[in-house]
Amino acid sequence: MTEVFRQGVVITGIHSRARRDRSYEVAFTAIPFSENYGFRPQPGDRPVMAGTLPARVTSTRTNDIYGHIDLDGRYKVNLLFDRDHWSPGEESLWVRQARPYAGDTYGLHLPLLAGTEVAIAFEQGDPDRPYIAGVLHDSTHPDPVTIRNYKRNVLRTPANNKIRLDDARGKEHIKVSTEYGGKSQLNLGHLVDSEKQPRGEGFELRTDSYGAIRAGKGIFITADAQSKAQGQQLAMEPAMSRLSAALVEMQSLAASAQQAQALAADVGRQQTLLQQKIEQLQKEVLLGTAPQGVALASGDDMLLSAQENLTLIAGQQLDMGAQKDFTLAAGKQLSLWSQNGAKWFASRGDIDIQAQGGHITTWSTQDTHISSGKKLVITAQDELTLICGGGYIKIKGGNVEIGGPGKLLIKNTGIKKAGSGSMQGVMKSFESGSFDEKFVIRNSLTKEPLANKEYSITMPDGRIVSGVTDLNGSTSLNTSDVIDDMTITLIKGK
Repeated sequence: MTEVFRQGVVITGIHSRARRDRSYEVAFTAIPFSENYGFRPQPGDRPVMAGTLPARVTSTRTNDIYGHIDLDGRYKVNLLFDRDHWSPGEESLWVRQARPYAGDTYGLHLPLLAGTEVAIAFEQGDPDRPYIAGVLHDSTHPDPVTIRNYKRNVLRTPANNKIRLDDARGKEHIKVSTEYGGKSQLNLGHLVDSEKQPRGEGFELRTDSYGAIRAGKGIFITADAQSKAQGQQLAMEPAMSRLSAALVEMQSLAASAQQAQALAADVGRQQTLLQQKIEQLQKEVLLGTAPQGVALASGDDMLLSAQENLTLIAGQQLDMGAQKDFTLAAGKQLSLWSQNGAKWFASRGDIDIQAQGGHITTWSTQDTHISSGKKLVITAQDELTLICGGGYIKIKGGNVEIGGPGKLLIKNTGIKKAGSGSMQGVMKSFESGSFDEKFVIRNSLTKEPLANKEYSITMPDGRIVSGVTDLNGSTSLNTSDVIDDMTITLIKGK
């Protein structure tokens, strides 16, 4: 043993004890000293960080208005007990933030700005693994919800984008708002202004910029009530009832007009629209309805257009007025029919009725009266004939012929004869007009325009016009005296 101590030992532990009735004793453990091996004591326990430490988020930019984060969404923080001087944004390594929802490129992340107070916790108490456990308000960063608005639930960003849910009983409302576009907002429920004063109820979608409503399968707008949100989204029974009633009225009018040999409305087309497109939005249509009325007004122009049929139906009276001119134009025929009479009036100016390429026929089952406050002039280019009861007066080629199965009675004080004379009437001449029209060729299934397709159009007079559709599927402009009976054929393989 003496030899061992002579060579040297490494003390690995010391144990001391003492009592009043005994001497002070020291015992130790040791191992022989050797250059071939050394003593490696058991490592002590690492420090454990309990609780959280206050810190503030930092940034390399002064007054940074955005969150200073790295590619992994981590922050730099300055622990409040650290009094050393550091460059802004270099007070720590990157620190993760704990969030209520996270995953692979999804989650909830509301970036923190420099100066925000945070609570730093440590994973399993390891001081080398800090993370942001929570975010705190303070006197310089006040809470958006206080005793002043304690009934509200608020999510507000530094740029004042916000979602506000007010739980005041009987005054519940939701507000989604952004400053862009002059406060673009969606307001639901009990609507209030900035002073919390009522300004409406229901919902409001507003912006000072542009607005668009788009639905690829159709849009249904209605003022019919659906209490407590009970019922289907496309519950449109009241609207369909109104449209069906209007269709029945139009069917009755069309039948009467057809019986009177007037042009009848295309009721079949309207039935197809109602039953195969509008009902339950089977096609891409827009349906608007209200039980007590609909009003559309424009401070300038208004355009109503339909590539196929445009139908107006009124259960009682249809009124149309214009402060200045009122025009009606039809590419084919124009038919006006009334069950109980028709009246045309012009308080000032002329009434001009022309058949520029055909006949004019007037007929009545009762009397026909033609009156004039001044002159009445009847002019015919070739022949004028008056017929009644078999008697007639015919004027043709400058000659006047009077005939009849009975007697000719002339009551006058006398008959004066003179040499021949004539009077020429002024006849109007009309130039024939033509229609210009082009067509869009679409795929019958997808309704997409067919671009760069060769086609041929057979005109009513037998002419064939060939061409290639443009990028919008449109044909070239075609000219014809009529706009019907054209046949368009796509050339296969082209």
